[in-house]
Amino acid sequence: MQEHVSRYQRRSRVSALCVVLAGTLLLPACGRQEPAIDRRTWSDYGGGPDNARFSTLDQITKENVSQLEVAWTYPTSDNVSYVWGPIVANGVMYVLARDFSLVALDAATGEEIWIHEGLQGIAPRGINYWESEDGSDRRLLYQRYHYLEALDARTGLPILSFGKEGAVNLREGLRRDVATVGRVQSSNPGKIFENLLILGSATGENYVATPGDIRAFDVRTGELVWQFHTIPLPGEFGYETWPPDAYKYAGGANAWGEITIDVERGIAFVPTGSPTYDYYGADRHGANLFGTSLLALNARTGERIWHFQMVHHDLWDYDNAAAPQLTTIRHNGRTRDVVVQAGKTGFLYVFDRDTGEPIWPIEERPVPPSDVPGEQAWPTQPFPTNPPPFTPQTLSVDDINPYVLTPEERDEWRDRIAKARNLGLFTPPAVGIDTVSIPGAQGGANWGSTAAHPTNGTFYVLGITVPSIYRLSLEPPGRPAAPGAAPTTAIAGGDVDAGRAIYQVRCMSCHGPDLRGTGTFPSLVDVSMRLGPETLRDIIASGRLSMPPTPLSADDMASLLAFLASPNPSAVPEPSAEREEYSRGPVVASGGAPGARAGGYVARGGMVGPPYPEGLPVPSVRYYTDYGMQASLVKPPYSTLTAYDLNTGTIKWQIPAGGDDPRAVAEGATDTGYPRLRTGIITTVTGLLFQAGLDGRIRAYDAETGKVLWTGELPAGSIGIPAMYEADGRQFLVVNATQSPNPARGGAPVGGQLKGERAYVAFALPKR
Repeated sequence: MQEHVSRYQRRSRVSALCVVLAGTLLLPACGRQEPAIDRRTWSDYGGGPDNARFSTLDQITKENVSQLEVAWTYPTSDNVSYVWGPIVANGVMYVLARDFSLVALDAATGEEIWIHEGLQGIAPRGINYWESEDGSDRRLLYQRYHYLEALDARTGLPILSFGKEGAVNLREGLRRDVATVGRVQSSNPGKIFENLLILGSATGENYVATPGDIRAFDVRTGELVWQFHTIPLPGEFGYETWPPDAYKYAGGANAWGEITIDVERGIAFVPTGSPTYDYYGADRHGANLFGTSLLALNARTGERIWHFQMVHHDLWDYDNAAAPQLTTIRHNGRTRDVVVQAGKTGFLYVFDRDTGEPIWPIEERPVPPSDVPGEQAWPTQPFPTNPPPFTPQTLSVDDINPYVLTPEERDEWRDRIAKARNLGLFTPPAVGIDTVSIPGAQGGANWGSTAAHPTNGTFYVLGITVPSIYRLSLEPPGRPAAPGAAPTTAIAGGDVDAGRAIYQVRCMSCHGPDLRGTGTFPSLVDVSMRLGPETLRDIIASGRLSMPPTPLSADDMASLLAFLASPNPSAVPEPSAEREEYSRGPVVASGGAPGARAGGYVARGGMVGPPYPEGLPVPSVRYYTDYGMQASLVKPPYSTLTAYDLNTGTIKWQIPAGGDDPRAVAEGATDTGYPRLRTGIITTVTGLLFQAGLDGRIRAYDAETGKVLWTGELPAGSIGIPAMYEADGRQFLVVNATQSPNPARGGAPVGGQLKGERAYVAFALPKR
């Protein structure tokens, strides 16, 4: 089996070389000249098609960064914790605010230009901007529920000629009965390349999930231009790495993370996640290409150029989610254009962009086998020999947190870790015994966590450590269920509408209006199915991990449980004609495209998923585990910011990131880093690196040393990617400051007092 996978890796690189030599891609050597990326604005999520988060603006320097001041603020006028990354195009900024309204602002002043209300269900992290060559057609493209929609960027009105009445149904064309497709929207916005929007998906982690095809749509018409099958069909490359009928039922291997475009080469670098079900693979024997891989695709056609699979037959949810970064290095006397993927594994994988050749050897090493009935764990896994990892990859009793935990909890964890199956990064989950996974499914690198200098080989990554403790069982977490079982639809005595109101006040700021979570906080989709009403009642009343206790009356508890168990819960009702408008602001429209008014998600039985297609053998047993995340288990630092010099493959510096955990500081800790930090990074040509934190501060670092040069105060914490741009001759840095800054037990920020009103905050140097 090891030879089989090695052959596939080698074949991919040979194929890449052949494609390049054949001229399928129009490379610079062939005379094609693409326009340079404008790094003086921020018209793309991540700063540009390459996601470098790099600005060439030079007003703000190491010498004057301490003079930054608030230039303007735009209050969101709601109680929502957004993870939105603002974009700026033609002097206009686009943000999400006012109960999930899309707002166009003057980027120099923060004044409202137009507001499109009622976009509940919009992909939470960002939006795409496209304009025609002559600038006459300017569009905003975004996902909402399971649709792709387009608005006129000047007016905020739906473009009805796009798709069907302004919308494209993303659940169609995936080789599944649309009625069984529960999730497809990606939390990330995708990437614009020429006249295409290249889009991944978030398919869920249950059995019989939706396949994670990569698709490209025409930005003018909404028509599908190309589609890459991450679970190959018969005759396609990689088909033999699955059971013969797997393409009919296997799901995932999806790109819910950040896609990067090499505009000059016309290559889309697509990081993919694990196949489903994530922790047990008896129905997907094989290496499972193209799960947990980096794909290099022809951005115009979707053809595979090369790939590298970071985890064979993934059993740990080690998705690739962070943006692949593009930079140029000097290695062994040669100049090499490379692509860099930071993984949840804590490893950094560095490849030649054209061929996929690893810059440093990546060794296939033996890893522990699985003893779970029906499972066939892959016998080897790839281990990069260089650069060194950026997060811990082992956990022992000596690593138990000396802070935060009570003495009783500490003793309990020492005993559990000592008895657990704990054989390294690729220890397969086991039945009836704890299995340690570190950095964990929520650790390592995640969305928004990387940046790079495009030309000098410097790479930055935010790493977090959130170990998971898995224990496989025949029962889904919290309750027994049969394959394909339908979710609970009612709780005795509960009023769904009353429960929605309670959710809005008590839960929505953390778990989002569509229950899908907001970055740090987990999804509650199908939570009643996954945990059962009694377990859920206990968690709400008593708290768990990062969630504090929520005391409710018996009637209120019943109503909240009824809301959570309803078929398609949404915390914000669909807009109606009777809805009272806000007292200020130029509202131009409400509710998005007419063709997408149906909205909503289809609930499909939690981790159990929908039934297998008729005529296929159903596995005799299926195992499950909860996510087992333990944010407070390990000693600090919980989060780190690491700078690499990829010319040498070495770490330049590593520091705790995002401030300190006040709970640990109260017990004498220092330099803890913030627990479960999910904040973006910006770096500049003047040698600065900016990162906002959940502690309600933004920091400027010396990019060469990691030294803090300036700290700015925010009204709230921040999750998401800031933006840097020029407007009216001034350089601005804008930050989404809408998260609660205070951590509760377990490490995630919930509750507490905000320092001010949730807002987008723009910093600049004083006017001269």
